[in-house]
Amino acid sequence: MDKLLRSHADAITAAAIRAVQPDQAVARALQGREFPGRVLLVAAGKAAWQMARAAHDCLGRRIDRGVVVTKYDHVMGPIANFDCREAGHPVPDENSFSATQAALDLVRDLTPLDTVLFLLSGGGSALFEKPLVSGAELQDVTRRLLACGADIVEINTIRKRLSAVKGGRFAQVCAPAQVFSIVLSDILGDPLDMIASGPACPDASTAAQAQSIAEKYHLDLSDEARALLARETPKTLDNVTTRITGSVRELCGAAERAARELGYTPFLLTDQLCCEAREAGSFLASILKTHAGSEKSLAFIAGGETVVHLTGRGRGGRSQELALAASAGIHGLDGAAVFSVGSDGTDGPTDAAGGYVDGQTLSELTASGLDLFRVLADNDAYNALQATGGLIVTGPTGTNVNDFAAALLRR
Repeated sequence: MDKLLRSHADAITAAAIRAVQPDQAVARALQGREFPGRVLLVAAGKAAWQMARAAHDCLGRRIDRGVVVTKYDHVMGPIANFDCREAGHPVPDENSFSATQAALDLVRDLTPLDTVLFLLSGGGSALFEKPLVSGAELQDVTRRLLACGADIVEINTIRKRLSAVKGGRFAQVCAPAQVFSIVLSDILGDPLDMIASGPACPDASTAAQAQSIAEKYHLDLSDEARALLARETPKTLDNVTTRITGSVRELCGAAERAARELGYTPFLLTDQLCCEAREAGSFLASILKTHAGSEKSLAFIAGGETVVHLTGRGRGGRSQELALAASAGIHGLDGAAVFSVGSDGTDGPTDAAGGYVDGQTLSELTASGLDLFRVLADNDAYNALQATGGLIVTGPTGTNVNDFAAALLRR
């Protein structure tokens, strides 16, 4: 492993994630706002605890009570008057359902003077859920959509129709109270109705689109689920004000600045990356090969969210698979590295945020008795990267604004 390149990858990762922490963003959104009646807080998503703590720091005892639901191992301590819970992601579990019910109980019987401060971040689709079908069917549908490579918009178009809180329905439960929603975006283009499946946003997708997606991926649904897909979701809401804060664009900008400080000339390739993880890794490797003769150090940045088709039973995530797929393309290339990181600090169902490879990785894999193509076929990037020291582990970061990848060429 090229230790200098790895240290640069870690420094760029740390700087990028620091720049998209939600604390200041939540404070800015709340600055100068007046709430005439009671304030109840509901926070859902991978960044829910961090956002809730920031709101508590701003408003203190002005918030009567709150319910916070986030991913396992993401609660960093108690927050006064808040019920902080952890639940399943990316597939909802019984803790998701019970935590969401606690939030629904909190916001019932409010008055027009009351406000629900709704703090939403990526991951909320699994964490904030009350299914209209059986929990087992919802879990099965979620797993199949994730495994077949459906993108997040397609997945959420289905999920919001099978839910009592998605697609604007949570805001309807809160009525006649006002909902002030602060949203940390994890979807390209910041479509409000798709971020965490839009619990407090009118739904722009249609029943026809949902049915088409179900047909496209050959989903085996119960009659009850099919009837729900045919039902339209709320298209207007008159009790919601929303502020979007944080995005993949900010993440990529911070990565560019960090790379420049390390002596690289950075180039933002895209902040709308949306393709197979393996294809993205191969593409970044190809860029490095094209510029291998450069006399100056270069950094190519790409942000977005790739997808993985599950063909095996290994461990990994899209960022790890992206990085590992690049290792063949840069094999033997001096001063070249590719790394990819999920901004929330957890890539797939693993404890790693992402992965790092350089020109030596493929040789290191072979020396460990691992065949790259068999590893990729089994979706086992985690164990392969662990064997080469290529895992990037940050721990939960408290934010969630998609992923970024970088291809470095050091001269």
